[in-house]
Order: sequence, then C-alpha cells, then structure tokens
Amino acid sequence: MRLFHCATDEEIKKGKTTDIYFLRTKQIIEAKKMDKVRALAEVTPGRLPSEWPWGILCGIEEEAHLFEGCNVNVYAMPEGSVFYHADHRGVREPVMFIEGPYGDFCLLETPLLGLICQASGAATRAARIKKIAGEKNVIAFGIRRMYPALSPMLDRAAYIGGFDGVSSLSGAKAIGTEPVGTMPHALIIAFGDQVKAWKAFDEVMPPDVPRVALVDTYFDEKAESIMAAEALKDRLYGVRLDTPGSRKGNFAELVREVRWELDVRGFQHVKIFVSGGLDEESVRVLSEAGAEAFGVGTSVSNAPTVDFAMDIIELEGKLVAKRGKLGGKKQVWRCPKCLVDTVQLFKSPQPNCPECGGKTQPMLKPLIEKGKIVAKLPKPSEIRQYVLEQIEKLSI
Repeated sequence: MRLFHCATDEEIKKGKTTDIYFLRTKQIIEAKKMDKVRALAEVTPGRLPSEWPWGILCGIEEEAHLFEGCNVNVYAMPEGSVFYHADHRGVREPVMFIEGPYGDFCLLETPLLGLICQASGAATRAARIKKIAGEKNVIAFGIRRMYPALSPMLDRAAYIGGFDGVSSLSGAKAIGTEPVGTMPHALIIAFGDQVKAWKAFDEVMPPDVPRVALVDTYFDEKAESIMAAEALKDRLYGVRLDTPGSRKGNFAELVREVRWELDVRGFQHVKIFVSGGLDEESVRVLSEAGAEAFGVGTSVSNAPTVDFAMDIIELEGKLVAKRGKLGGKKQVWRCPKCLVDTVQLFKSPQPNCPECGGKTQPMLKPLIEKGKIVAKLPKPSEIRQYVLEQIEKLSI
C-alpha cells in the first residue's frame, strides 16, 4: 500500500497514468494488426490563458525521460523556449512532434501532455512576473498551496521562468541551488516576542543566511520594522511585510511609509521584502512603491495550465488531420532577433523573417532518436538564462 496518492516513475513510463480510452485504442489496434502503423503526432497549444501573448515551454527534460526506451523519434523546441498559439499568419505552431509505430506511444499521450501543461503555465506566469520585477529578486513561495509531490516540478518551473530562488528543499535540489527563505510567523509566536525571535535567528543561523525580519506579527509594520532595525542594526538585511489581505489597505502606501521611517533613522541599507497574494499587477505597483524583493506563491504554483493537445497528422507518410487541425509534418522557423515565427511543412525552404528580413532558425530539434536521448539537456540555470534573454525582447 502506498502512503501518498501519487504515481511512481515506473507507472508513468508504462502508461499507467493514461486515460482508459487510450488503453482500449491500443487493444483494438493490436487486435486488428494496426499497432505498427507509423504515425506522426504533433503537440500544439490552444489559446493561451488570460490572453497571454506568449508562453514559456517547460517540461522537455521530463519528456525526454518519458520517451527514452520507446521506439520513436521526438523533435521538440528546447526547454525554456518562448512559444505562441500561432505564427504571424495565424497557423497554430507545434512545440513537439512524435513519430513511430502508434501502438508504441499511444498510451503516453496523457502523461506527455501532463508533463508540459502545468509546468509551462507556472513557468510562463513566473516569466511575466520576473519581466515586471526586472533586476529585483523574486522568490518562489508557492509550494505549500499545492500537492507536496509537485514541489520540485513547480519550483523548477518558477526558476526556469526567471525567479531568482525557491523556498523548498526539494525544489532547490532539483535546480542545483540553495533554498531561500526568511522566517515564519510561527517562530515569532513561539518566542512570544519579536525582538527575542529576531535575535535568536541572528544568533543561530550561519552568517551566509540573510537576516530578513518578519515585521507584521503583533504590531504595526512600520513600528516592527523600526524595532528590527534597532535590534539588529547593520546585521539586518531586510524586513518582510506579509500583511494578510484583511489588513492590507493600501499595501503600496505601507511600503512607502516603512521605507521612509527606515531611511530617516539611518537604515537605508535595510531592504523591503513583500509577500502575500502577489501577482503581475501587485508586483508592478509594489515595485514602484519601493519594494526591493518579492515572495510570490499561489499565483505561480496555481497558474493556469496551458491547453496543449496532441493530434495525429500523418499515417504512413500520408497527410491526415481532424477538423480544426492541419495535416503534415511541420517546422517552426524563428527569427532570433524579432522572435517572430513562421510555420511551414518540414521540408519547405527556410523562410526569411517577415518583419526584418533576416535569417530564421529551426525551433523543432531532435530530442529522441529510436528511443535514445540525443539532445543536450541543459542545466536549469542555463534554461533560466535562455528565458531571461528571450523575454527582454517581449512585452507582456
């Protein structure tokens, strides 16, 4: 008996997390000797959530592991790539395609989609928030709102999307960094005194852990910020405002007040860290008010999923497609300068950028060949840098 209701790696790879109609499909095509028919299936996004103009593709490393050992070829955009619902002409663009005997991969459609739908939604929301925050630090605080088994995936997606750090132990391990955090209200309450708690943190934690005091447990945030600064002086790195929604009022004005009171007392070095229900708009407003770092939780961990779908578009080399889909193996050509895409049949000539006239690059690249991973799987830090370079050229 398993302790937690989550699938194992083996169950996912064997198709045990698929929908029943794919299992029945496999049984039928095997009975009719059709399971070795070569199919080509592409993965495309539907309309992006909340009218997002672009998304960030996340989960490709896991797709590589899903299809490793499966007798198929897989082409995909590199992880962290910007993608669009459609190219500049309105042609829906694939982010991945799979080709091989359909019976060998039909059970994997459900996990294939699940590996990128949620992760890409979280990475996209993170990228949008980081775009607004700019050089200011943004930390992922959202794992407590989601199923625990998902914490490495969600923190990895937030980091790939551009966040500067993550709070969870498992998430930090997944991305190869140290976890980042401040202190909980529980620590303050355990001591029954803010100053005692702040000083205990300072005494026990190693020097490389920034001293960020939580300043909204018992008193006014402004008063507690002054208390923390006077208690820890130069050792205080920052104060965190995590005011509950019922008491926020004008959060931006509160940030301005705290900044003023710290500055006039000579504590200009103390940074203001804000958290609690933050999203794109609140990060923009609070950044303008003087907040210097952000702890963002549920808006990323519970970001809307991207509605990817997989559709068969060729059988034995013949063009096929259901209504609303376009038949034929395709390539997405992208201008590296403008990030404008053109979708064409795979063997069509390389197009020029429709905006600047420059050369384009193919985005769908080999990931799996006959069951073997052939692509370099970059480190999360490398993917994150790739994302940051792309979103510099985009607006939200």
